[in-house]
Parts: sequence; structure tokens; C-alpha cells
Amino acid sequence: MTSGASLFIVMVFVTVILLMQGLVVPAFGESAKARKRLRKRISDIEAANEDEALSSLLRAKYLRTLSPLERRLESLPIMETLAGKIEQAGHKILAYRLVALSLALGIAATLLSWFYFRAPMTAAIFGLVGVYLPYMKINMDRTSRMEKFEEQLPDAIDTMKRALRAGHPLGASIKLVAEELDNPVAEEFEMTFNDINYGNDVRRAMLGLLSRIPSVTVMALVTSILVQKETGGNLAEILEKISVVIRGRFKLQRKIKTYSAEGRMSAWVLALVPLVLFVTLWFATPGYLPVLLEDEGGQKMIMYGCFSGVVGILWIRRILRIDV
Repeated sequence: MTSGASLFIVMVFVTVILLMQGLVVPAFGESAKARKRLRKRISDIEAANEDEALSSLLRAKYLRTLSPLERRLESLPIMETLAGKIEQAGHKILAYRLVALSLALGIAATLLSWFYFRAPMTAAIFGLVGVYLPYMKINMDRTSRMEKFEEQLPDAIDTMKRALRAGHPLGASIKLVAEELDNPVAEEFEMTFNDINYGNDVRRAMLGLLSRIPSVTVMALVTSILVQKETGGNLAEILEKISVVIRGRFKLQRKIKTYSAEGRMSAWVLALVPLVLFVTLWFATPGYLPVLLEDEGGQKMIMYGCFSGVVGILWIRRILRIDV
């Protein structure tokens, strides 16, 4: 196979990866800066509390069930961060096993592409893509799970509000959410209830929920509960107002998503039209495109076109990223 054809196949593969990762252009959501500020605030709040979180104790107990080598690998700082993302994605795989899986996929993709194309650059690109695929799956599942949690959160708040008005304590209202609703909100609230039930205070339990689901809506819920615990007041009425605000936020998000549909369609057209046109010409006029693939100037044109398409996709994504 010629180097031009190999180059084109690599470009198509990378473009498909970008389509999977970035072309489902989000119309709303917290930006990276907002998430960074939120994580910093959570860290500052936790640092102000000298008590060790129950989640840390549970993790230490969990690590003791592993072999010495596994325990040493899972205790690495980078593995702890990755384990948190895996937990947020709803998966149970160990962090070091995910790293081993990504390395195995990278090596397999490198060897297969080398035997097929005999091109070092092509093999390297396929290897990097193979390494990245497991992490991309985790990130996609994590984003999907958090979005589903936020959609279920108003119903969870309404359930807590009704339980509080019926005379149940806060812990029982959290347990009721875990019993009445579906995952992932039921799973997260059950972990929060267990946090309280096993001896942790409400503050640490709610901060644990916020650390597992770092979002503005969850922060509003946690802040309202913590402030009510310190200053008093009718928690049921506070939760009712928060539920109304969150539902209004989602309503605004859906409007923004509708208004930005044209921009998302432009991104799809920008990414897919060149590929569709290339495939159509490949089958309609087989003798036309080899000149473009084999000529040095044609290869540069392909690289420039792919680079321009990626820049266009990222720019449209940036334009459509609207914080609500």
C-alpha cells in the first residue's frame, strides 16, 4: 500500500475519533474553568475540616483486600485520580487494570498497523489512538452519567421535600430517594445515606456527594443543606425553591440546545462532507484520486484539509459551549 493511501486512512481514522469525542457538540454545561473552580472550592472546604472522610476509610479498607502489588499500584496518586473518574463513570474496574488495558490495546494497534501498512508514523498514530480509547470510553460514560444524575436531581429533591414535610429526618429522606428513584441518583444518595448511617456527620457526607458529582446543581443542594444545618430554617421550603431553580435551568438549557441546533449541524456537515465526497469519488472514478494520494502536493493538501477541519470543529464547539 502506498504512503499516500496510508496517510489518508490515518487521517480518516483520526477524524472518526474526533467525531466520536467532539462532534456531539454540547450546547451547554460547565466549562473547564468552571469545573476547575468548583474542584478547588471543594478541596478548600475539605481542607478546612480535619476529620478524615469516611470514603477515605472505605478506600483504605478496600485496598487491604488487594494483593501487595495491586495495593501499591492503586495507591499511586495518578491511580487515585483515575479511580475517582472510573467511579464517577459508574464502572468497577480497577485503575491499574484500565491502564494495563489501554497499553495492551495500544501495543496491539501498533503491531497490526505496522504489519498492514509498514509505516512508522501510521503505526504510532494507531498506537496512540488504541491507548486513548479506554479513557475516551470512561470520559463519555462519566459525562453521560453526570448528565443523567442532574436530570434526576429535581425529582430527588422533591422526594426529600415530601419526606421532610411528612416528618422524616434528613437521613431518612435521603434513604427514601435511594429506594424510590433509579440509578445513578439512587446509587449516589444511598452512598450518602450510608456515609451518615456509619457515623459520619452530614457535612462530610454531603461534601462526599459533591466530590463524586462535581456540578453547580449539586453544589446548590449541598450548600442549602449545610447552611440550614448551621442557621436553621425550613429545609423543605428551601429544597422546594432549589428544585424550581434547577428545573428552570434545565428549561433554559433545552432552549439553548434548540437554538444552537444549526451550529451543531454545521459541525456535522463540516466533518462529514469531505469524507463522503472522497468515498464517492473513490468508487465513481477510481483513477482520479490516486494522483492526489501519491503526489507530494496532494498529500500536503490532504493534511491541510484535515487540519482545517479539526480547527473548524473545535472552533464551533467553543462557540456552542454556553454556560448556564
